Amino acid sequence: MKGRKPNLQNVVPMKGEFKKEVPDAPDFLDDLGRAVWDELVPELVRKDRMEILFRYQFATYCAAVSKFIQATNDLALEGLTYETGKGRNGNQRRPNPAIAAQSGAIAEMNRGAAVFGLSPVDAARLDGGGQGDLFDEVMKQLNGTD
Repeated sequence: MKGRKPNLQNVVPMKGEFKKEVPDAPDFLDDLGRAVWDELVPELVRKDRMEILFRYQFATYCAAVSKFIQATNDLALEGLTYETGKGRNGNQRRPNPAIAAQSGAIAEMNRGAAVFGLSPVDAARLDGGGQGDLFDEVMKQLNGTD
C-alpha cells in the first residue's frame, strides 16, 4: 500500500454503547430451557459469543440444563433407588433411572459449556486471543519501542 501510514491518535472513538440484538429462544425449548436461554444469552451476546448461526447449538445446551434440572428433581423426590416387586429373588433395590438421565445431561452440558466458554477454563481459552506474532517482540526491540 502506498502513501502515509494512518495515525491512530487522530481516530475519535465512538461514544455510547450500541445494543446488540439478543435472539429469542427457539420454540422447541421447554420452560426451564427458555429460562436458561433468557439468563445466559444476553451475556453471550455482550461477549460476542452468540450469533444467529449458533442459536440451535446453544439451544442444545439449554435443553441439557433442563434435563439435568428435571432429573435432579426426580432424584430428590424419589431417591437414588427403588424397590422391585416380589420376584423369585425377593425385593431388590435398583438404581433410579434418573441417575443415568442426570449423568447424560451433565455430559451434554459440559460439551456445550466448552463451546461457548461457560467455564473459567473455557472462557480463558476463548478470551485468550490468537497466538500473536512470532517476531513481534524482536521487532519491538529492533525499533526501540520495547
